[in-house]
Amino acid sequence: MEYSLKIFFALFLVHCSVFTYAQDVTDLVNKVKAKLDKVNDYSAIGVLKTDVAFIKAPLSKVVVYYKKPNHFRLVKNGGISVLPKGGLSINMNTVISTNNFTALDAGYDTIDRVRTKVVKLLPNDENSDVVLSTLYIDEINLLIRKAVTTTRENGTYELTMSYKKYMDYALPDKVIFGFNAKDYKLPKGITLDFDENTSPDEMNKLKNKKGKVEIDYSSYNINRGVDDAVFNKN
Repeated sequence: MEYSLKIFFALFLVHCSVFTYAQDVTDLVNKVKAKLDKVNDYSAIGVLKTDVAFIKAPLSKVVVYYKKPNHFRLVKNGGISVLPKGGLSINMNTVISTNNFTALDAGYDTIDRVRTKVVKLLPNDENSDVVLSTLYIDEINLLIRKAVTTTRENGTYELTMSYKKYMDYALPDKVIFGFNAKDYKLPKGITLDFDENTSPDEMNKLKNKKGKVEIDYSSYNINRGVDDAVFNKN
């Protein structure tokens, strides 16, 4: 009897510990969400740099628009964005835009010399395109320093954010978007630009390389209103 009671209390303590950890990381995610929710809309000016083996694209000035709950548009000089379909349209404001998730504590990691709490988010909606998001959260400043998201349609991609001038609004000064090129459907109007002498094997190797897109933001206009018509334009 005494042995059974010890087992029961041990299991009870484990259960309580797991519940407490889950509650703690859920509270942390909700605090980050509350900070992100301070931004109702913004327009931002930046410079986009594309580093994809089979796409030749110069540095480009871009204007980025966001409006709650999940409207996002990037406008590039020339009218065509080389971002893979489903890419930066999934920003931090939309990754945790709802409370319909389960948060799991995954320990700690260091991102750009900042100690972060690692939290795995599992959407409760079985029809969600997002399968899993892993967030690396700066607990002191309530900022997401890095996010790795796995989707059903576009594979896995990674966002790394650097903050400075706009950290009070959880808006990054720089975003680095990394992805596996072979997993993405490129937008209409984008063609693969290989040299004439590139063999099929070399083409496949290039396609399997990771791509990277960087945006350096110079300024934001925050909570000044963005017309819905902006997001309806082609």
